[in-house]
Parts: sequence; structure tokens; C-alpha cells
Amino acid sequence: MTFASPPSDSPLGKTTVYNHPYDPGLLFPILRAEKRAELGITSSLPFFGMDVWNAYEVSWLNLRGKPQIAIATLQVPADSPKIVESKSLKLYLNSLNQTRVASLEAFSDLLRNDVSAAVGASVQVRLSGPDEFGRLGMGELEGLLLDRLDIEVDSYRPDPALLSANRDEAAVEEKLVSHLLKSNCLVTNQPDWASVQIHYVGPAIHQEGLLRYLIGFREHQEFHEQCVERIFMDLLRQCVPSKLMVLARYTRRGGIDINPWRSNFSLSKMPSNARNARQ
Repeated sequence: MTFASPPSDSPLGKTTVYNHPYDPGLLFPILRAEKRAELGITSSLPFFGMDVWNAYEVSWLNLRGKPQIAIATLQVPADSPKIVESKSLKLYLNSLNQTRVASLEAFSDLLRNDVSAAVGASVQVRLSGPDEFGRLGMGELEGLLLDRLDIEVDSYRPDPALLSANRDEAAVEEKLVSHLLKSNCLVTNQPDWASVQIHYVGPAIHQEGLLRYLIGFREHQEFHEQCVERIFMDLLRQCVPSKLMVLARYTRRGGIDINPWRSNFSLSKMPSNARNARQ
């Protein structure tokens, strides 16, 4: 895995001092290129998409020193050259806790500029203040639940050979959902839990094999974004759908949840950012 800085500089797995003054240098960027090369992505991307981050522990001071709070949603485009390691984003946000900022809009601009500089692309930021909290919705992923299948599992590594589709019959359009996706942090091996939705048009994917494949991430070490891209590429190659979208909604860690999605067809709108019950 290639980092934009040496792995020894990462805040992961280390005792942390949380009284930093404001410091955008706390953001730890990670290059996407090497993991994508593992998947055979070396030139143009076979998908577009977004990494949607929701940060629930966001606070700063107004110019009179009174604390302000918000929920921050950051949208990092999939074609950015880098991602940001999640603990470093938490440390960066904590460094703003005692920082005086003139307005909600000025704080949003600050986040946008700092995170955009870290990932090397324009990041969208939305701040929801307390007056909006009651309007923030919840919802579960739509689709046929794969977890209903009574299967036997004996492998906990992702195996693309488990994926297949019925190419002898007419194409179908389906949304398939599982809540059994678990992967592990690439650096600390801490568990990451997610629900995943697969929306495709093409030969009918064999559902038992797909569920076994998704459960196969259970001992796999990659960051959230990389897992979603691996699922996308394995499905694209093994099942050859004409249209494919993969969305994962990971549970929050350190007050932040990460929700990557990748698609190769035009969506009428972005996937909903309504958090699910586990988030």
C-alpha cells in the first residue's frame, strides 16, 4: 500500500494527544493508485462515484468563544488521487474545537479547502446545524436481501471465482442487499462493518455465490473505499453486467461513517445519504 507519507507517520494505532491547535497538517493522505493497480485499474477509471463521509462530532467556537456544533457531510470524488485516513480526519476536526470562526459558512469553507488540498481534488462540504437535526432522515438500503439464504461458508477471503451469472437467459435488473459485509482496517486490523447494495442490469447473478463472496471479506484487510472498488471490479469481470453500481454504508468509527459508491451508468440522483439503523 502506498501512502503519501511513510506509514510510520500515520496516527493509526498510536496514543494520541487531543489538544492540538488547528492544524490541517494532521490530515494523512493515502494514494489510491497502488490498490487500484492491484485491481488492474492503471489508466482511465471504469467507474465514477463518491466517498460520502458523515462526521457527527464537529465543533468550533464563534467569535465570542461560544461553542458551535454541526454534522458535516463531505463528498470526496472517486477520481481524486488520494483519500484521507479516517483517524487523521478525526484528529483534524478535533484540532478545530477551540478555533474561533466567524460563521457556519466560513467553517464550511475551511473544511472544504483543507480536505480538498489533502485529497488533491475539489471536495463538497455540507454542514447541518442543530436546527436541521430533526429533518435528517434514516432509511435502509432498498433491495432483495441476500442474507435470507441458508448457505454454508468455509472461506473468509474474497474469492472472485465464487461470482457467476446466468448468461443463457435474458438480462434482468436487480438491487441486492446484504448486511454481512465485514472487512478490517489495513493498518490496525480493527473490524469495519457495513451494509452493501448492488444494483445491476445484466445476466442474473447467482445469489448464493455472491453472498459467499461478500462474507469472504470477513478477514480481508483494506480501507472502505478499496473494498467497494474490489467488489465492483470482481462483479464487472466475473458477471459482465452492462450496468453496475456498488454502494456500501459503513458503521461509524470515531464519530465518522464512510459510504463509498461506484457506478458505470448514469444515476438519476446520488444514492441517499440517509443513515441506516447501525450507523
